[in-house]
Amino acid sequence: MHTDIKIRLIPRSSRNEVLGREADGYRVKVTSPPVEGMANQALIALLADELGIPKRDIEITAGKTSRMKTVRLHGLSEADIEKALQANSVEHGAKRQKRLPPT
Repeated sequence: MHTDIKIRLIPRSSRNEVLGREADGYRVKVTSPPVEGMANQALIALLADELGIPKRDIEITAGKTSRMKTVRLHGLSEADIEKALQANSVEHGAKRQKRLPPT
């Protein structure tokens, strides 16, 4: 079983994070530059960490040199992926709000 998802990748960001769902996929930020596949490797490592699967179960099937990518995830359903990525993006949002100074 495998599931394909669309990713809009933002390289050279200040942190590695999944920002959440967009119209047709997910928006993801990585700190690595888009040079020699470093941003793609960072994307795979981040997704493996967020989804709790090995890196070998993640492959970029389209868009290796583009910001819009199609990523194939082996062993997870679309519902599993959405649940894990949305939960993690909500967590990150909560962390960002805690850092705001009191008004």
